[in-house]
Amino acid sequence: MATVKEYKDKSEADLKQELLNLRKEQFNLRMQRGAGEMSKPHLFKIARRNIARIKTILTEKQNSGNAS
Repeated sequence: MATVKEYKDKSEADLKQELLNLRKEQFNLRMQRGAGEMSKPHLFKIARRNIARIKTILTEKQNSGNAS
């Protein structure tokens, strides 16, 4: 799990790739939860929050690029 600082240091392309990976992980966790096979339910919450963090940082980067 990366920290906010690590996310801010990454480029937009890297963040988009990380976002894609987290969404795939979230989907897999959702399928496990639906099948009743989920052994660590807290991982779903962590994945959701990391997705939100990345989307926030991407928005900040895009807004700072437009302001310049």
